[in-house]
Amino acid sequence: MNFEDYFPIWDKLTTEQQNMLTSAATLRTVPKGTVLHNGSENCTGLLLICSGQLRAYILSEEGREITLYRLFEMDICLFSASCIMNSIQFDICIEAEKDSEFWLIPADVYKKIMENSAAAANYTNEIMAARFSEVMWLIEQIMWKSVDKRLASFLLEESALEGTGSLKLTHETIANHLGTAREVITRMLHYFQREGIVKLARGTIEITDAKKLTRLLDT
Repeated sequence: MNFEDYFPIWDKLTTEQQNMLTSAATLRTVPKGTVLHNGSENCTGLLLICSGQLRAYILSEEGREITLYRLFEMDICLFSASCIMNSIQFDICIEAEKDSEFWLIPADVYKKIMENSAAAANYTNEIMAARFSEVMWLIEQIMWKSVDKRLASFLLEESALEGTGSLKLTHETIANHLGTAREVITRMLHYFQREGIVKLARGTIEITDAKKLTRLLDT
């Protein structure tokens, strides 16, 4: 598929703007684990996902991570080009959670189009609003939800994404997603195992009772 097949407002752009995008955008393929954007780099460019899965996260001074949101096919990442948004004052890192393919759009090109296209400006604002809604939801989870409920929600989400109850995840990986210590996750997983909810093996967590996980969220 071509660039225009992934860009939602393609038909609302002028021919000149379409040509600017197609001539400037480059298709990239990266393996799982690649860091695409470091928080200290202001303008990597916008990422338009073709396939795979990316993770946006923030990193504390102590090295602790917490996942803000994920990006899938046809999603676009704006925060990897924060220089086009003067109000953004925090650093976000982007990494590939799976082998991924995406179009890289130079920030200056997209900014020029956005300044001259109401459709592009509105689309950008919609994405910004959606991302901040996801971040606000995360803050609510951290403030009001206990670790066991957050872990249950994460495991169910992972199972739905992967299409299996056998998850190839380390305790450290989960801790990075949830913004807590590995030891906390290990203790909670061992509790889940004693309750017959999961079965633990090296590098693998098998959900043995998804109904109990779901009920845990409802209590």
